[in-house]
Amino acid sequence: MAQEQEIQHEEKKKPNRVIPIILGIIIIAGLIFGVKEYIYSTKHEDTDDAQIDADISPVVARVGGYVDSIFFEDNQHVDKGQVLVKIDDRDYRVKLEQAQAAQQGAGASIGVGESQIYSTAANAASAKAQVTSAAARLEKMQKDYARYANLVKDGSITQQQFDQSKSDLEVARANYQAALDQYKAAQQQVGTTRKQLKVTNTGVNQRQADVDFAKLQLSYTTIKAPASGITSKKSVQLGQLVQAGQTLFSVVNDNSLYVTANFKETQLEHLRNGQKVKIEVDAFPDLDIEGAVYNFSPATGARFSLLPPDNATGNFVKVVQRVPVKIKINGNKETLDKLRAGMSVNVSVSIKD
Repeated sequence: MAQEQEIQHEEKKKPNRVIPIILGIIIIAGLIFGVKEYIYSTKHEDTDDAQIDADISPVVARVGGYVDSIFFEDNQHVDKGQVLVKIDDRDYRVKLEQAQAAQQGAGASIGVGESQIYSTAANAASAKAQVTSAAARLEKMQKDYARYANLVKDGSITQQQFDQSKSDLEVARANYQAALDQYKAAQQQVGTTRKQLKVTNTGVNQRQADVDFAKLQLSYTTIKAPASGITSKKSVQLGQLVQAGQTLFSVVNDNSLYVTANFKETQLEHLRNGQKVKIEVDAFPDLDIEGAVYNFSPATGARFSLLPPDNATGNFVKVVQRVPVKIKINGNKETLDKLRAGMSVNVSVSIKD
C-alpha cells in the first residue's frame, strides 16, 4: 500500500508537456497566418461589397393602342431587331391615308398654280405687245401732228384737219398709257401668282412632313428588340391597352456583364486602371473568374442616393465612404452564361505585380 501511494505521488510530479506543445503549435500557426495575411494585404485590396451588373435596356411603347400580338416569352433570348410586340395599327393606317390624300391635294394645287403663272405670263406678253403697238401709233400721231401744225400755218390744210390730227394724237397718248398700265398690272399679277405658288409649295412640304410623321407613328406599332439579350420583367398581355411611354419589358444585353465593387475611400490610393482582379461568385464558388479594373465613379455612392448626406447640417459623424469601381469580366461564354446581374461577389485587386 505504501508503495502504491509512492508511485502515484511520483506520477503527479511528472510535468504535462502536451499543453505547451499545443500552445506552441497554435502560436506558430497564428504567426504564420498573420505574416501571410500581412504580405497578402500589402499586395491586394479586397472587398465583399460588390455585385454583378449588366446593361439593361427598357423597352417603352412610343405610341398608344391595343396589343395585337406578342412574339416572345419572359426570360427568352432575342436578337436585335426581332419583332416582339405588335400594336393594332388600323388607326395609324387611316391617319397615314389622310395625310397622303392631303399631300395629293396640295400637289394638285401646285399644278393649278403653275398654270396660272403660264396664263399670267402670257397676258403680260400680250400686254407688252399692246404697249409696243400703242407706242408706235403714238409716235406716228406725234409726227402727223407736227406736220399738220406746219401745214395749217400756210393754209395747205384746213383747221378741221389739224384739229382731227390733234384729237388723234390725244387718243394715241391715252391708248399708250392704258396699254402701259395693263402691262404693269399683268407683271404684278405674275409676281403675285409666283408668291402664291411659293405658299403652295410650303403647304406641300408641310403635307409631306405630315405623311412622314404618320409613317413614323405607324412604324412604332411594331416594337422590336433594341439589342440582343434576354427578356425580363414582361408586363404586357394580349388585348392590353398600352400608353405612349409605358415600359413593357426589359432586355438584359448580351456580353454586357461587369462587376461594380464598392471600395472604401481609404482603399483607393493604390488602385489603378488595368489592374488584375480575382472574382469569386457566391453562387458558384468553384468558378475561377478574372477581370480588370476599368474605371472609377466620379462620386461616392452616397452622393447619388435619393437623400445625399449634408455634413453642414446637424451633428457631424465621420463615416468612411465607398466609391463604385467598374471591373470588366474576362471569361468564356460558358462561364458568363452562368452569371446573372445582381449576384454577390468578392473581388481581390492585385495592386503589386
